[in-house]
Amino acid sequence: MEYRKFGSRIVLRLDKGDEIVSSVLETAAKENIALASVYGIGGTDFAKVGVFNTEKKAYDEFELHGTHEITSLTGNINTMAGEPYTHLHITLAGPGGDVKGGHLLSCVISLTAEIFITVIEGRVDRKKDPELQINKFDFEVK
Repeated sequence: MEYRKFGSRIVLRLDKGDEIVSSVLETAAKENIALASVYGIGGTDFAKVGVFNTEKKAYDEFELHGTHEITSLTGNINTMAGEPYTHLHITLAGPGGDVKGGHLLSCVISLTAEIFITVIEGRVDRKKDPELQINKFDFEVK
């Protein structure tokens, strides 16, 4: 993983074997990012993705193995209890163009990934919603 900072933007390159979520969190911690948008593209041979099941109040998880293009990585960085937190979604195209996607839990890069982080001035924390069992924006934190 390498990155360069250009004003309020960070250009992050992931290499074979790097994992997206941990790399974005590591960058957020190093750069003291409290709020940012994230987008990117790349290639993977392993991803763990979830789709939130509102009845179970938990993610139904599935894994994708083999060559896939990351056609869209999008989401945000903020904080929860003062620590960096990511909320990322991913769309992956496999052989023949079959597309799968959802909430990104883990993704290991097979070739490279190009990720752009746009830092936003300010801070938005997260708090667990006891009814829905999801971590929602909490605008009370200053």
